[in-house]
Amino acid sequence: MGTKRQFRIWRGDENGGELQDHMVEVNEGEVVLDVLHRLQNTDTPDLAVRWNCKAGKCGSCSMEINGKPRLSCMTRMSTFEEGETVTVTPLRTFPVIRDLVTDVSFNYEKARETPAFAPPADVAPGDYRMQQVDVERSQEFRKCIECFLCQNVCHVIRDHEENKESFSGPRFFIRAAELDMHPLDAKTDRKEYAQAEMGLGYCNITKCCTEVCPEHIKITDNGIIPVKERVVDRRYDPLVWLGSKIFRRGQVPQTYVTSAQHSGAVHSSAPHGGVHSHAGGSHDPRHETEAQRGVNWHREVPHPTAPATDANGKLPLTELTFDRAAAPSPFGDDVTFPLPPQHLNFAHPQQDEPKH
Repeated sequence: MGTKRQFRIWRGDENGGELQDHMVEVNEGEVVLDVLHRLQNTDTPDLAVRWNCKAGKCGSCSMEINGKPRLSCMTRMSTFEEGETVTVTPLRTFPVIRDLVTDVSFNYEKARETPAFAPPADVAPGDYRMQQVDVERSQEFRKCIECFLCQNVCHVIRDHEENKESFSGPRFFIRAAELDMHPLDAKTDRKEYAQAEMGLGYCNITKCCTEVCPEHIKITDNGIIPVKERVVDRRYDPLVWLGSKIFRRGQVPQTYVTSAQHSGAVHSSAPHGGVHSHAGGSHDPRHETEAQRGVNWHREVPHPTAPATDANGKLPLTELTFDRAAAPSPFGDDVTFPLPPQHLNFAHPQQDEPKH
């Protein structure tokens, strides 16, 4: 038989709400999400709670518990004092839909704006090779479960609604860091893009994002700070500046990419004119062409649609592959399905040919 504990839960919607008190039974070994489910089964059947895996891997059950952003499925009741009131509220940074469920679509919009991984054009699928040290360098960032707790505590977003348009947040800064550290990524301008388009300069490395990460990713120390240092090296190091003037390399034109809802064009203030992508500012026409082919800056990215399934309700393998290695985005509008079997990565036609 469990003990009764007091819970204070925020109830309401986008028009407002209030904290409501509940006495609920708590058993040994339970987590906050267990208690919320018991409340749904007893006192509050209309309580809105978002959850999925209940194993700390999907990031769905993000909320604020006693003022701290946490995963409710990983917050054990044993961590609270016996007589302590447990207050559960929705994430404050994002608009409330109802009760503990918030609208986190801001993060998916920023995900669509982030350029995808672009493999080298001269290496066939199946022939990609990386050193183990390179794998380990960026593997930490791939542990992200997109719970968006780091986005929730970032004061640049939390306290300033006007920053959301030009600031992507820590979750996508580590995405930029991961790709910038990837030895096979063909885009050489990740740090410049993070500075110019993702709002990296707004971050003042308070490390609050690192403190709440349930995967213990060192977001600030291993991701944001290294990218900031590389931006400073490229833009403000006097030796790099002098070398770029002498050898005409490494110059970064002052560009900005406007979103489709504004003008849908890429503008440049480079003195020689012309449209430039973020290809490292090399002024090399070949690199510029490749970069423009890898990311179509002019298109309006559509919202993702439900994947097609076969007669058995299974997702066909062809739905998980692209018609070229450097597809601009999982939500791209230039990919056609289904793909012929010979284009699938695991059956690349060059894999079985003898090496010369």
